[in-house]
Order: sequence, then structure tokens, then C-alpha cells
Amino acid sequence: MGRITVLGAGSWGTTLAQVLALKGKEVSLWAREEEVRASIAERRENSMYLPGVELSAGITPFTSIKEALDSSDFIVSVVPSHGLRGVFSGARGFIKDGALIVSATKGIEEGGLKTPNGVISEVLSGKDFSFAVLSGPSFAKEVSRMLPAALTAASASPEAAQRAQEEFSTGYFRVYTNDDTTGVELGGALKNVVAIASGISDGLGLGHNARAALITRGLAEMARLGVRLGARRETFSGLSGLGDLVLTCTGPLSRNYSVGVAIGKGESIGDITGRMLDVAEGVKTSRAARELASRNGVEMPIAEAVYSVIYEGKQPKEAVLDLMGRELKGE
Repeated sequence: MGRITVLGAGSWGTTLAQVLALKGKEVSLWAREEEVRASIAERRENSMYLPGVELSAGITPFTSIKEALDSSDFIVSVVPSHGLRGVFSGARGFIKDGALIVSATKGIEEGGLKTPNGVISEVLSGKDFSFAVLSGPSFAKEVSRMLPAALTAASASPEAAQRAQEEFSTGYFRVYTNDDTTGVELGGALKNVVAIASGISDGLGLGHNARAALITRGLAEMARLGVRLGARRETFSGLSGLGDLVLTCTGPLSRNYSVGVAIGKGESIGDITGRMLDVAEGVKTSRAARELASRNGVEMPIAEAVYSVIYEGKQPKEAVLDLMGRELKGE
């Protein structure tokens, strides 16, 4: 087998590289920023995105995507959704035939409204590769400390899902397999929108009852859209759905939840995102989710409310009142 390459040296990409390297794998880690590459190469630490974690000597950082992909047949994509098309367009010529690409990106492309699978498949059309998704409740800071986590590796190919499972699984990082790629990708993307709503609720001081209602009804609308797009409803009750949703809606380490809290306390979205290093995918995904719901005739009132607060300037309290005042109906 060839080397393993991780594309994207943010907190999660660096953490996944560490998980693999600690298993004795030789891992190439592609970083967009030279300062990140230098920090890892010289100090064995990603001081920008994952400070305080000593990185394995098995991780070799690159800023050249060609060098990072050299001899690699297992590629882990941890590129933010808005940068995915550009990165894979640049990488296309260096990806070996027969490679397995595992996406750990949680988002939906704006404009084309494609999941990472859709974007990568389109960019790499005509090439021979297999695809899997790695998703589930997993904060990078906790995984990097070897605290227990369980995730799902999903692929239409049982062999691809099993290989991803085997490559990643450790005593503290348990990976299950699944064949519902659409459901796993949509769960990972849409839960970020609900997490912003949960944060807004907590920022407004609306209490635990309100947060529980948002999580529960948020899961219902995630599943509605997923089923309409071909996913299985039960996937949203698993690790990549309910599991990730609960974590992201309640944990202070969640970027999307933290964005929501700041909005609820009166900060502007521009100020909030301007000071963040890592991307809060839910900000852009709220726009994509709204458009997907509209195109497919699916009701997603929580996603609509988040969109209206972020992009239309609606006051958070007004958005909550509108959600509570909707027409009464059966669950």
C-alpha cells in the first residue's frame, strides 16, 4: 500500500493525521499555509489550529499538493466545503488510479448544492477511484487527547467502507460501517445549522427545554430532507445524525454552537466569523439547506429561521417567536 495523504491541516485534519500516524502509518499532511507546514516540521505542533498537541514524527507536512499526493492510494479530504472544488481541481492530475478518497468534510456546496461526494465525483469524472465518508460526533481537541469517540465510515462500496474502518480504528477511535453515503453526508452537514439555532437559543437564555425542542425538531427536518434526497430515515438516528447533532448542539467546543451563542448575545455574524480560525460550516450550509428544501418542497422551519437571522438581519428573538407561533400540527 502507498502512503496516506490528509488534505487540510485544520484542527480536524491534523487530528485525523495524528490518529493514523500513531498507528504507525506514514502520513502526508497538506497545509494551505506555509506557517502551518513550518510549525509542524520544525516544532511537531500545529500551533495555529491544534496548539499543545505533540504530533507524531510519522506526519510529514507539505504545501505542495503534488508532493503530498505522491504515491498515495488513501486520501482523506478535510477541506472546508467552499474550498473543495478548487482543491480537487488542482489535485486531479496527481491522484492515483484506484485511490480511496475518504471525505471528512461536513457541508454542502453553495450554488451547486452538492455534497462532498457530488463535488469530488464531478471534478474527478473519468478517473478510477472509490469514495467513502467519515462522520460522527467527534471534537478534534478530545480525539487529539485520545479520549474515546465513535464514528461512521459510509460508502456504496463495502470494501471501501471496510478499508476506511480498518485504517482509522484504534482503541479510542471506533469506526462503524454504513452504506448510506447520502444520509451520512447530509447528517454531518445539516446538524451544523441546527447547532447554530441551539446556540442562539442558549445565547438568548431560553433554557434547556427550548434547546431540547430545537434538537428534536431539528432532527425531524434533517431526516425529512434526507429521505427526499434518497437517504434512509434510520441513518439520522445513528452516529452521523443524532449523535453528531447532540454533540454539536450542546458542546462549547462546537464552532457552530459558539457562533449561535454569540449571535444570541447580540454580536454580528461578520464580527463572529472574522475572528475565527476554523470554519463554522453551518453559516454557509444554512443558505444551501434553505435552497435544497425549497427546490425539493421540504419544510425546514429551523433552517429557514437560521438563514433569516444570518442573511436577512432578522432579530433572533423575533425568529424564535415566529417558530413558536407557527400553525399547530401533529408531531
